[in-house]
Amino acid sequence: MTISILNLPKLLFTTFWILGLSCFALDAIQAQDMVPERNPTHDDQDSILNMDATYNRPFMTKKGSAVAIGGYLEANAIHTIEEGLTEGLMFQARRMSIFMSSSIGKRLSFLTELEIEDGGKTIGIEFASMDVALHPLFNLRGGIIMNPIGAFNENHDGPKWEFVERPDMAVQMLPTTWSNAGFGIFGKIHHQQWILGYEAYLTNGFDGSIIDNEMHKTYLPATKANGDRFEESFGDRPLTTAKIAVKNRRWGEVGVSYMGGQFNRTMEDGLQIASDHLRLHTFAIDITTKIPVLRTEVTGEAARIYVDVPASYTQQYGNQQQGFFIDVVQPIIQKPMFGWDNARINLSGRLDYVDWNVGTFRETGTAIGDHQWAVTPSISFRPSGQTVFRFNYRYQWTTDILNNPAELSASWLFGFSTYF
Repeated sequence: MTISILNLPKLLFTTFWILGLSCFALDAIQAQDMVPERNPTHDDQDSILNMDATYNRPFMTKKGSAVAIGGYLEANAIHTIEEGLTEGLMFQARRMSIFMSSSIGKRLSFLTELEIEDGGKTIGIEFASMDVALHPLFNLRGGIIMNPIGAFNENHDGPKWEFVERPDMAVQMLPTTWSNAGFGIFGKIHHQQWILGYEAYLTNGFDGSIIDNEMHKTYLPATKANGDRFEESFGDRPLTTAKIAVKNRRWGEVGVSYMGGQFNRTMEDGLQIASDHLRLHTFAIDITTKIPVLRTEVTGEAARIYVDVPASYTQQYGNQQQGFFIDVVQPIIQKPMFGWDNARINLSGRLDYVDWNVGTFRETGTAIGDHQWAVTPSISFRPSGQTVFRFNYRYQWTTDILNNPAELSASWLFGFSTYF
C-alpha cells in the first residue's frame, strides 16, 4: 500500500487521536466507574440557550477525573430522482464526531471536537477552545471558535434533529460548522423566567474564494476548503461575529447575530495588491419555541448577506443573498415501546429557501433567479432523547439565474443519528 506524503500529516494526526482515545477508554473500562454527565455547565435544561449547545452534550466522565468524553454518529441511505434520472440507492456514512472536555483548574476549562466525515475523507478540528470563567456575564474564550452566526452553526449535532439533511440555508448559503482561530468574550444572566446571553469574537475569516470558486457564484461555504484560516487572516482586519439571545423559560428563545469583515488584503509585503477593501456583512435571526398544549416544537432561522462584488464581475455573482428554514416537530406518541421507557414518535416538516442572487438584471429590470425551495416531511422514532431513526421525503425546486422552469428532484432518505 502506498501512502502519499501529502496525506502523512493527516494520518499521523488521526493515529495520535485514536491512540489517545483508546488509552482513555481502556483506563475507564478498568476503573468500571464511568457515569454519564449530560451538561458539564451545570445549568438546568430550561436555562440552556442555543449558544450553550457545544457544552450541552451527553459526555461520559470517570469518577474523580477531570476529563469527559463523548461523540455522535450519523449514517443514512438515500435514493434521489432528478429530472427523471437516478443513480439508485446509496448508503452514506456522513460523519462521526468525537468530543472531549476537561476542567483544567479553578475557572479554567477546555473543550474540543474532532469531526470525521465521509468515512475519513475529511478530518478536522471543529472546535478547540479554552474558557476562563471570570463572572457569569464576562468570560474569556480562545482557540478554534465556532462562529455564532444564527443558531444552527453551534447547535448542529445530528441526534438533535428529525431530518437527515442539514438546512439548505446553513449548508449552501452560510458555511455550516463554520469555525476559525480567534478570541472573544461571552456571558449569560438569569432573572426569574428570563435568560440573556451574548457572545462576541474576533477571528480569522473569509477569503477571495467566496467570489472566485468552481460554483461560479457568490458562495460563502467555498472558504471552508482553505485550512490556512486557522493560521492567518485574509483581510487587513479580523472577522467580527457577535450574538445576543433572549429566552423566556415558557415561550422560547430569540437570537440576533452579526458576522462581517474583510475578505481581501490591499497590501502584501509592502506592495499594494488591491485598490479597495472588499467586505461582507451577514445578519441572522433564529427562533426556538414550543406550544405547550400541543407539545409542538418550532425552530426557524433566517439570514441576509451583503457582499462587495467588484464592478468588473458579471451579475452572475450576487451582492445580496437571503434564505431561511423552518422546522415544525409534532410528537404523536410518547410512551414505553419495545422495551424503551420513554420512546417517542414524531411527525415533522421542514421548509427550506435559499436565494443566492437577490435583485434584478440591470439591462432588463427582470428578477434574477438562482434560488431554491425544498419541502421535507418526516417521521422519526426516538427510543431515547439521544438516538433518532428518521425517514424523510425531500422535494426540491431549483431555478437557474435566468428564471427558466425549475429543475425538480425528489429524495427518499432513511437514517439514524446517535450520541455515544
